[in-house]
Amino acid sequence: MAALGGGLVALLLGIIGIIFWFGYFIKALQAGVPAMLILGGALAVYLGFEELKDKRNTPDTFDDNTSALKGEVESLKDEIKELKEKKAESENKGK
Repeated sequence: MAALGGGLVALLLGIIGIIFWFGYFIKALQAGVPAMLILGGALAVYLGFEELKDKRNTPDTFDDNTSALKGEVESLKDEIKELKEKKAESENKGK
């Protein structure tokens, strides 16, 4: 409830301030908008440059690693299967 009251007071004071000091408001916009455009443009150029750098350094294909990883996965599956069989045999001998 306090936030609603504070918001209404701030809104009313802001409207009154713009009416009485409209010339100063326009001067502030004239000073602030170009500065924001310069800073925003510089940020956009920097981010675009970084994106181009990332695209240039990223390999196009991952096929070289895929076959090696598939082979490793298959060997690990076989090893797990052997360990499960050994465990089952040891449990059967213990009974």
